[in-house]
Amino acid sequence: MIKKCLFPAAGYGTRFLPATKSIPKEMLPVLTKPLLQYGVEEAISAGMDTMAIVTGRGKRAIEDHFDRSYELEHQIDGTSKEFLMDEIRGIVQDYTFSYTRQVEMKGLGHAILTGQTLIGDEPFAVVLADDLCDNDGDSVLTQMVQIHSKYPDCCVVAIEEIPSNDTDKYGVIAGELIEDNLYKVNNMVEKPEPKDAPSNLAIIGRYILLPEIFDIIKDTKPGKGGEIQITDALLIMAKKGKVLAYKFDGVRYDCGSIDGFVEATNYFYNKKE
Repeated sequence: MIKKCLFPAAGYGTRFLPATKSIPKEMLPVLTKPLLQYGVEEAISAGMDTMAIVTGRGKRAIEDHFDRSYELEHQIDGTSKEFLMDEIRGIVQDYTFSYTRQVEMKGLGHAILTGQTLIGDEPFAVVLADDLCDNDGDSVLTQMVQIHSKYPDCCVVAIEEIPSNDTDKYGVIAGELIEDNLYKVNNMVEKPEPKDAPSNLAIIGRYILLPEIFDIIKDTKPGKGGEIQITDALLIMAKKGKVLAYKFDGVRYDCGSIDGFVEATNYFYNKKE
């Protein structure tokens, strides 16, 4: 059973400036909930009870959100708006949140390594909150946990098919199909040009990782963009046959982009009707 989920949340969110000058991008709301809360709820749906969040300067709003707000609760106590706090109040009361800071922005691999102090020596999930996923059945993380329970010696990454000319925006995998929608990875490339991409199967922001990934990241040299890429670290494990890629059931919106954010907002608005 995987109990901990790591949320890298230290990035600047420059594509949403000037809004993200003072608001963490993870706190941008889709309808009435911030992106990070959607991610936390997905982790909870997959049986996780400990949320480990890697933050940075200017991210105090994240900690405040996942905390009691006695003044606000007092103001709406007994009113018609009291029920609006039920979801987040239950999350705060029933689940554990811990935080550490990424002092320098050195890539996703470095952010995950920064979270080692919160994770310890056990398998864990990673959710990038600006990849907002949804479906009508099991959540993406729930599907991945089920795969990991069958292959406990492997990491699992979520993938989806993308247009071939978009490969330079993602980590891209190649592998052998071993079950429906499940690949054993033999190659991974971070943001390849379309002509160099091994496939059109792109990694999105959902991972289940083994704790040995931390030592591998420590020995991983900066790659694309001068950053420590989790793709490079996972490639080392893939060469040992220890990485699976799962083409998940559901929809995913890139809420790190304006277009994706608007699409997600419209999707959830239409879904609630």
